[in-house]
Amino acid sequence: MPDATDTEGLTVGQASTRLGVTVRTLHHWDEIGLAPPSLRTAAGYRLYTAGDLERLHRIVIYREIGVGLDRIRAVLDDSTTDVPGALRAQRTQIAERIDRLQQLSAGLDRMIDAHERGLLLTIEQQSAIFGPQWNPDWPAQARKLYGDTTQWQQYAERSASRGPQEWQAVADEVAGFDRALGEAMDAGVTPGSPEANQLVERHREVFASYFPLTRQMQVCLGRMYEADPGFAAHYDAIRAGLATWFRRLIDASARAHNIDPDTATWQ
Repeated sequence: MPDATDTEGLTVGQASTRLGVTVRTLHHWDEIGLAPPSLRTAAGYRLYTAGDLERLHRIVIYREIGVGLDRIRAVLDDSTTDVPGALRAQRTQIAERIDRLQQLSAGLDRMIDAHERGLLLTIEQQSAIFGPQWNPDWPAQARKLYGDTTQWQQYAERSASRGPQEWQAVADEVAGFDRALGEAMDAGVTPGSPEANQLVERHREVFASYFPLTRQMQVCLGRMYEADPGFAAHYDAIRAGLATWFRRLIDASARAHNIDPDTATWQ
């Protein structure tokens, strides 16, 4: 490589500033033989000529549109390379990437909405799926109470991936469980019995549609089902006294798993 004075070219630092790339990048391109400087000073410092800078400028342009270094080398050095064809292939890849990013953006929008709203359904869809007793204000009230909890985050993540059909399946599963509770109460199922414990386990499985439910959390829900006027009215509309009976089933199952219902907390 010819020697030169400092005035015959740009140093690597000057070239990096001119091109808007890092010195490390220029060193790498030199090391792989993609864009070595044509000159060096007597002291061994790289110097880039006007021709070197033109090549570097073309490399920067191709890199900005996502062309790989091997492809850039072929475009610049191989006269048989179909440059328009290579660029068309790159355009196709970019279009696919844009489509993927748009899908990711839409997914992020749904996730944000789910965290903020809970249900990504219109009021009409909510009424059709959950029935006339459904209050569309409940999701907003739940977010106000539980929006900073892990369980709300888990619920939102599930909600983001659900449309009307998926929520209808959840509603049908819940309705089926409610019917099973009423039938079990009519049949005289007692707390602590195998049939009762199966219902308690089924409740945890059904509730997993919203978020994973520990046994201690289930005890807390059982208390709420009995004490909260809205939940109590829901269960008692299925069978009179069902809310209290179901709470007793949950408590008995908890004791069988060494959990004291009187001291259980949301954990």
